[in-house]
Amino acid sequence: MKEPRHITSRSSPLVKDLRRLAQEPGAYRKLGLVWLEGDHLCRAFLARGGRPRQAVVGASAWLQPSARELALKAEEISVLDDSLLPEVSSLESPAPIGFLIDGPAKGQAPLAGVATVVLDRLQDPGNVGTILRSAAALGVKQVLTMKGSAGLWSPKVLRAGMGAHFALHLVEGVIVSELDSLGVTLIATSSHAAQALHELTLPAPCAWVFGHEGQGVAEPLMQRCGLTVRIPQPGGEESLNVAAATAICLYESARQGLSAAA
Repeated sequence: MKEPRHITSRSSPLVKDLRRLAQEPGAYRKLGLVWLEGDHLCRAFLARGGRPRQAVVGASAWLQPSARELALKAEEISVLDDSLLPEVSSLESPAPIGFLIDGPAKGQAPLAGVATVVLDRLQDPGNVGTILRSAAALGVKQVLTMKGSAGLWSPKVLRAGMGAHFALHLVEGVIVSELDSLGVTLIATSSHAAQALHELTLPAPCAWVFGHEGQGVAEPLMQRCGLTVRIPQPGGEESLNVAAATAICLYESARQGLSAAA
């Protein structure tokens, strides 16, 4: 069995790094590490073949067989005094275990010819994480974000994503011209579009584009979209939450694909 390192001081370099990762949305970019807090995210990471760099477990949890078994999946193990857990947590009730994993590789390129979601300056981490969950569930292969979007690997997006990150190819900071390399039709939603979502035969694969919660898709990006569609809203509301709109559109793409394959 791996020999764990026991940490009791809040001035420990590990505690300082974890504190930053838990509290600063962009710290993962600076440190090159991602903090997966809690049993669910850790197991989701392992289920996709991930190998954690380090397990961080509370002293009391280390005495429990289930937590110990999970911690032993990591290359290194650090056991924190229970009093330090709130220091390294972004949760109201700190999780007793987490993994440190390598951050996203720099310079990743978008994949061509696959079902894609493009997020243009979405800033609410709950929306972004929920969109990742819908994308993973409905057969999307990658999610791309434009500059100004919430960090995909920030603590709140990770929590909202519930492990969907590990099923997707994720690229941040994409510029508009890079989208030309996707080789698929870009589709945006618009309340002014002539055709409703259910009236169209959607191209497959395609790239769905969703914009800022208040401003929508930026005009330069909208001009690159080969198709705009309207989501019918018989209830008369002015607009849908962007995460809800995404789920509707991705479901329709998946539904049409399943019907074509039947």
